[in-house]
Amino acid sequence: MSPNAVLRFEGAAFTYPGGDGVSELDFAIAPGEAVAVIGPNGAGKSTLLRGVLGLVPLTRGRMTLGDGGAEASHADRGMVGFLPQTIEFDVDFPISLEQVVMQGRYRRLGLLRWPGRADREAVRHALETVGLSAFAGKRFGSLSGGQRQRGLLARALAADPRLLLLDEPFNGLDQPNRDALVATLRRLKADGVAVLVSTHDLELAREVCDLVLLVNRRQTAFGPVSDALNLANVQRCFEGVEVEIDEHTLVVPGHEGH
Repeated sequence: MSPNAVLRFEGAAFTYPGGDGVSELDFAIAPGEAVAVIGPNGAGKSTLLRGVLGLVPLTRGRMTLGDGGAEASHADRGMVGFLPQTIEFDVDFPISLEQVVMQGRYRRLGLLRWPGRADREAVRHALETVGLSAFAGKRFGSLSGGQRQRGLLARALAADPRLLLLDEPFNGLDQPNRDALVATLRRLKADGVAVLVSTHDLELAREVCDLVLLVNRRQTAFGPVSDALNLANVQRCFEGVEVEIDEHTLVVPGHEGH
């Protein structure tokens, strides 16, 4: 594992009170690396991301954030940006894209300070990074679905994260917005941001990510895309599930006796 990891798991498990979760996590992400988290629906991909955010309890093993190697704390999570799977805004609410992105600075601002020059510059840079500078003053709800998705990514980037979590960010995007998001992720990697992205898009994993994490309630494989994303690992992870791989849709057979 990388000695300068931004995020590291050692035998870790995240478990909801009802017992569902994801376990046997042993991997690390270094600055500038992107990891695709791949698995069937209900496999624990979102649970993993929510665990990193502190929203699902760590019930076994260790998770560390940052360079110190200490257990992750609430303060450490200030280095983490998050793009959720669903857009939580009322599209009729009169708020501009720029105002939405400024929300990413609130953790730094606190309750009693107005945004200053550094905050406005961070918002400007985030909008530029996702290619939406020209839409800063537009009402957020008037943007297309893909533009709103990129706007929420800009909100996450405004906090200047070292680790970016994305939960199915390509769902429902048309090709231009998909291409724009891919280009953004490549720029972020080049700037040293570590990326952990949950996705069903195996082609995306090959196109953008350096590493693949296969999960189905537990870690089933982890490694470079060319090594980890092979038929044997996919069969083990997607047993009994329909999956598209190399432009072919197949149903992965279950093991005999299961």
